[in-house]
Amino acid sequence: MRVAVLGAGGRMGATVCEAVAGDPELELVAAVDPKATGEVQGVTISPTIEALFDNDAQVAVDFTEATAARENLRWLAEQGVHAVVGTTGMSPEDLDEIADWFGEGRANCVLAPNFAIGAVLMMKFAAEAARWFETAEIIELHHDQKIDAPSGTAMRTAQLMQEARAAEGAGEWAADPTTKVVADG
Repeated sequence: MRVAVLGAGGRMGATVCEAVAGDPELELVAAVDPKATGEVQGVTISPTIEALFDNDAQVAVDFTEATAARENLRWLAEQGVHAVVGTTGMSPEDLDEIADWFGEGRANCVLAPNFAIGAVLMMKFAAEAARWFETAEIIELHHDQKIDAPSGTAMRTAQLMQEARAAEGAGEWAADPTTKVVADG
């Protein structure tokens, strides 16, 4: 499968490029990042998504920022390129629009706030536990370059917990999305 990585110069994008290059069933055919230059895994990093025209990418993995991802996804849907998205921070309206773009059937799109099995299990366990507790708190720790806070994983976890409580008839919690930054020193 021919894979393009959008956000290839970032932390997760570079990791995805490495994983794709290491899989014999996948071929890294494009790396896109307007903020990066050079090469990643032997592929020249392009500043624009139009680089996908030159290499017939079948799927694009997007680890950019919310605004860029939204525009990337519109382009991918129009071109019939499948998308796997790890970018978070998009509004519910954005997500509805993305569903419409990909709903036309030319390509598919998977949006996931976290790809780590441990994080996915944590979200499931938190939703299950939410049915039994009057209050809950989500505390997360990230490197100092983390772009979205609270993270998409935290936001999705909170949503799943609220949905589980509603399904149980336990009522909603009052939302209190507080972000605290703790720095070294």
